[in-house]
Amino acid sequence: MFIAQGLKKQGDFWKYLLGSLIVFIASVVGQVPLLIAILVKSITSNKIPSGESDLYKMFDSNLLLFLILISFLFALIGLYFVVIKMHNQSFISIITSRNKMDWKRVFFAFGIWALFSSSMIVISYFINPSEIKLQFNLIPFLILMVITLVLMPIQTSTEELVFRGYLMQGFFNLAKNKWFPLVMTSVIFGTMHIFNPEVQKMGYLVLIYYIGTGLFLGIITLMDEGTELALGFHAANNMIAALLITSDFTVFQTYSVFKDLSEPSLDYEAFLPVFVIYPILIYLFSKVYKWKNWKEKLTGSLIVENNSNDSTL
Repeated sequence: MFIAQGLKKQGDFWKYLLGSLIVFIASVVGQVPLLIAILVKSITSNKIPSGESDLYKMFDSNLLLFLILISFLFALIGLYFVVIKMHNQSFISIITSRNKMDWKRVFFAFGIWALFSSSMIVISYFINPSEIKLQFNLIPFLILMVITLVLMPIQTSTEELVFRGYLMQGFFNLAKNKWFPLVMTSVIFGTMHIFNPEVQKMGYLVLIYYIGTGLFLGIITLMDEGTELALGFHAANNMIAALLITSDFTVFQTYSVFKDLSEPSLDYEAFLPVFVIYPILIYLFSKVYKWKNWKEKLTGSLIVENNSNDSTL
């Protein structure tokens, strides 16, 4: 079972805390190029940026996106080191329970969500042309596409392998059940977005969307015994957002095809994915991959036999 692959002597929870710190430090090191660029620009312009909006005024958005995403490459390298050296596990063990990564699952989830989300954006453009404008600019868009195709999957994969892989197994080592890792990784994943510009604009209730998304990704990971579906979904979500639509209140402001001009508001659209679309996706995946034993896979506990070294779930 995927969640139990880190269950060993080297899986003491303090190691997961230390490992998470190492991954965080690696990501901070990866932010050094961005910090240097900000320092140089601040000196030459004699202006210190006071927020994210100032950064987009100081830098070309493609350059800024590149500098932001680079930090995730460092974090991924840090995670690899932690899993291999600190936990003595194979890196594939935090990706899937299968012998090798199932790319068909990755591309299936990617295709489903990319098709759905891009269709919704195009439909919204024709329904509300006053709120969504076409801003296509070929050369900047092509540069954006290269950055997105190369670095965005690294960003999304790093987040998935940290939360649905590494920490999911770590919290299982601590709690010896499955519901606690599912809840904890979802809450932490959601609250990690608390400083996103859209949260500041719409209020903290929008965190329900982020926590709900984490819960959805955790459920499909546990039910499918691997992160492949979550990897595909997350990559599609962020890549389509970067390439097709942007706004002045999103965390990534890009040379996308469309720009959302509407005022951010907390309405049913923020909760529709969590309460309607994600359950439909879970149902679809369950039929395609024939998921069974829902209660045991999502809430089952580890039972250690007193008179043997065997453990069962």
